[in-house]
Amino acid sequence: MQLLNYIKSFTNLPSKGIENTIQLLNEDCTIPFISRYRKELTGNLDEVQIGEIVKYKLQFEVLEKRKTAILKELTAQEVLTDELKRKIISANNLITLEDLYLPFKKKRKTKAETARNQGLEPLAKIIMGQRAEDVKSIASKYISSEVKTLEDAYEGAQHIIAEWINERTDIRNSIRYQLEKFSVISTKVIKAKESEDKAQKYRDYFNFSEALNRCPSHRLLAILRGEKEGFIRAKIEIDDEKAIAKMENSILSSKNECAVHVKLAIRDAYKRLLFPALSNEILNVTKEKADDAAIQVFAKNLKQLLLGAPLGEKNILAIDPGFKSGCKVICLNAQGDLVYNETIYPNAPQNDLKGASKKISSLVNSYKIEAIAIGNGTASRETEQFIKNIKFYTEIEVYVVSEAGASIYSASKIARDEFPNYDVTVRGAVSIGRRLADPLAELVKIDAKSIGVGQYQHDVDQTKLKSALDSTVESCVNTVGVNINTASESLLSYVSGIGPKLAENIVAFRVENGAFTSRNDIKKVPRLGDKAFEQSAGFLRIKNGRNPLDNSGVHPESYGIVAKIARDLNCHISDLMGNKEKLQEIDLQRYCTESIGLPTLNDIVKELEKPGLDPRKKAKVFTFNQNITSINNLREGQLLPGIVNNITNFGCFVDIGIKESGLIHISNLSDTFVSDVNAVVTLQQHVIVKVLEVDIARKRIQLALNV
Repeated sequence: MQLLNYIKSFTNLPSKGIENTIQLLNEDCTIPFISRYRKELTGNLDEVQIGEIVKYKLQFEVLEKRKTAILKELTAQEVLTDELKRKIISANNLITLEDLYLPFKKKRKTKAETARNQGLEPLAKIIMGQRAEDVKSIASKYISSEVKTLEDAYEGAQHIIAEWINERTDIRNSIRYQLEKFSVISTKVIKAKESEDKAQKYRDYFNFSEALNRCPSHRLLAILRGEKEGFIRAKIEIDDEKAIAKMENSILSSKNECAVHVKLAIRDAYKRLLFPALSNEILNVTKEKADDAAIQVFAKNLKQLLLGAPLGEKNILAIDPGFKSGCKVICLNAQGDLVYNETIYPNAPQNDLKGASKKISSLVNSYKIEAIAIGNGTASRETEQFIKNIKFYTEIEVYVVSEAGASIYSASKIARDEFPNYDVTVRGAVSIGRRLADPLAELVKIDAKSIGVGQYQHDVDQTKLKSALDSTVESCVNTVGVNINTASESLLSYVSGIGPKLAENIVAFRVENGAFTSRNDIKKVPRLGDKAFEQSAGFLRIKNGRNPLDNSGVHPESYGIVAKIARDLNCHISDLMGNKEKLQEIDLQRYCTESIGLPTLNDIVKELEKPGLDPRKKAKVFTFNQNITSINNLREGQLLPGIVNNITNFGCFVDIGIKESGLIHISNLSDTFVSDVNAVVTLQQHVIVKVLEVDIARKRIQLALNV
């Protein structure tokens, strides 16, 4: 099977686009680079479509590698026929491939193998043929020192027949079909654990059953987690007798004594071999689909969070709030550098409101603070109220910022390297402040899995999760672009074509030689070759550089075209930047070449219209209801402001200013049917919600979106 046909069987993408994308991938081009700068070759495929090609290309390579290994093994066994080879080569998935290999697969000692060693395979063939009338006399000939009775002979023959039945592809596919269409997943509580507090979050699954093919991803993952933690037991079921009857219809050809033994072998094959293996297979396949759905949700949430509204280059005072241990206060300059840190104690038990207020006012004045960021953890509401009661001489905007993952960052090597002389509390406060200034630049320093905007992220395939989240971060970083003169190693490492080592080299070069003044200077970085430059240059920005195009998304390979356009319009390149009227005079058709067409030229014009434009929105101040400080203050029917802080397939969670987030179930997002939560709400969206139900004992809040 060819790679192109394989990918086409899963997608509706054009052949030429697939072929050219594969070629570019084989040349070590990245997804962001291909989607942004090779539109003519791909037919304008976007990152998602190119990502699909990457996914199925890897899948195909795994399949082909397995085929090669199996063919080599079968050749060594001298059992590879032309027909078997043809079937193996044409197999389009691993399940089919492994079914073909199953009869020849080296097995650990089985009951069938023991029976063969006892010389019972000829008897099994006679019985399976279902033609012999006097089976008893035939079987008696196989009695030996190892096979002491007729029953032993029958049983051994049945074990061999059961193995043959287990290896039949048609039988396996029939049971697979029944499992796929009709299986039920059911759960029971483990009685010894039923009363434990930790078991209560699985209470809905203490006695539960549902068709497996209708079980949503989040529910399946919850069930499997509950089973893993030892609170419930789960099992897959189908109508066993119906499945066995179907097998009998396929296998039995007579009603003689042989058929009696074959029927026993059929039942043994089903109970001992087929159902355990195939029910486990369908559960794994369903789990894999659930993983994919959960990972997709996590990736969508992460993208929205990373592309969250930045405040920009401002002098920021950030507070990591607390009670007994106090509030850690830090001041950052517009470049995000730490210029001061202090601890204040405005909350219980010290309640030093006067001293804390005086200190904050002094810091605001001394460091020309333009905004205050407060972490949303312990004592957040109390600290926010304290800050808002201070009378400042200038207007200071106060923001509550998510602390998710801040503790991970503050204890990380990245944080220790950045702030070797400060403890974790200072580093955590710095992270809060920098998140307000630029969420993307700060959050890339944290393991994406720790940011807390997904569902069951610790239960899904961790390799797939990491790959998906890394791709999401890479996409976001390259969508926004990176200022090469201010970016951290962490941020630079996600730029197309860079990676951790080159990012380290860039920062080291910057420290030693000063700021980059042109994109050409990037080529001077040690070990940054032509390929890395090609892949990265368009995403790296140089503000106030020698060439105005260096602060745009125009790739250096297209600078010549822009220069020609400027000459034809009798102006300088700088005259084109942001000059919409001038740009409208361009006849793009004149500049089309074999390699550069209208898609790229249109992108160039957009960049010239708004060079260096950050595609993200600007941060907005949000205020919670000041009268709601705990779950005990909630009443059914209340309308409250909130911020969407997590999105799942079954709804979204909303921060309403207390410890517990409320859930808007998907059915309460609209008066009409909603199939995709993301079509209604986005992460960090400011919303008004209605309280539907409050379960104080389980600390659960049910909300509805007020529309």
